[in-house]
Amino acid sequence: MSDIYNENCLKTMKDMDSDSISAIVTDPPYGLSFGGQKWDYDVPGVEIWEECLRVLKPGGYLLSFAGGRTYHRMVVGIEDAGFEIRDMIMWVYGSGMPKSFNLNRMDVCNCEEVIEIDGGRCGRCGDLRKEFIAFGSALKPAVEPIVCARKLLKGTIYNNVLNYGTGAINIDDCRVPVLEGERPTGSGNSGSSIFSQVSGSKGNGGNVTPDKGRWPSNLIHDGDDEVVSDFPVGKNGLSSSRFFYCAKPTKKEKGLKNKHPTVKPVALMEYLVKLVVPPGGLLYDPFMGSGTTILACEKLGISCIGSEFSREYFHIAEDRIGNIDGEVSDDDCE
Repeated sequence: MSDIYNENCLKTMKDMDSDSISAIVTDPPYGLSFGGQKWDYDVPGVEIWEECLRVLKPGGYLLSFAGGRTYHRMVVGIEDAGFEIRDMIMWVYGSGMPKSFNLNRMDVCNCEEVIEIDGGRCGRCGDLRKEFIAFGSALKPAVEPIVCARKLLKGTIYNNVLNYGTGAINIDDCRVPVLEGERPTGSGNSGSSIFSQVSGSKGNGGNVTPDKGRWPSNLIHDGDDEVVSDFPVGKNGLSSSRFFYCAKPTKKEKGLKNKHPTVKPVALMEYLVKLVVPPGGLLYDPFMGSGTTILACEKLGISCIGSEFSREYFHIAEDRIGNIDGEVSDDDCE
């Protein structure tokens, strides 16, 4: 079901026919020099996104993870290549650690009488004024944006789907089941669940139906207590965050020998793949990494192609794909 290549994605795509790929789901470099990794020195350039556009069928979707600080560069490059930006999906998690320079590590003024001068220095001893000891340099990371873009349609959505099978997203297969005790419709708006809008107006246009579940939304969270506590609780006592969530990958899911620093959960990639790949479609991941998107496709029975420039990560992906029965997703997600 999958073909993977240890090479630059531009080389892989140059051998592809135009209008041959149904969807692209990928987790490229963020341009943050994450962990000192050389491959994360920059976001992908316009040339790569232009090739992605060429190989996609009309109406084909591109879902690409990005970093909070460099999302703008990623999305502008994708738009400049010719894509239509459709949305931004947010993956929210509670396990991020702030990379902050905290001023409480520095020498702090203990003078009984502080002589203030411009800046944070005590004019008497020269050390940091006490008012600044709670200051730091960064917020805690708790979200990763996902660019949702689409190649321009040929004609209407209906005709594009008829001719190419692409142009629309898979709503019903990505709905979230309605919980027991939860009213399927409502007249108030109580926030958003992981993959759904919680409540619409009366006659909500299919937003929530008892047999199908809730309409997928552009918010995903990891189920961490810190995140769940921020969601409202309805009159029925149910938190709006409890409809569906996906935790970060466990060591078992990643594989014991997987040293890739930015592995995504298999179940998260399954959801994204299922959202944009039509029946019988072909997916491409130009930045395969340790192969999580390819694993997701294998589990869903979807044909896929992947490219990874790093020989180390390529071999990790080979091992994970070859040991797919040892991977887990549903056990770590609800």
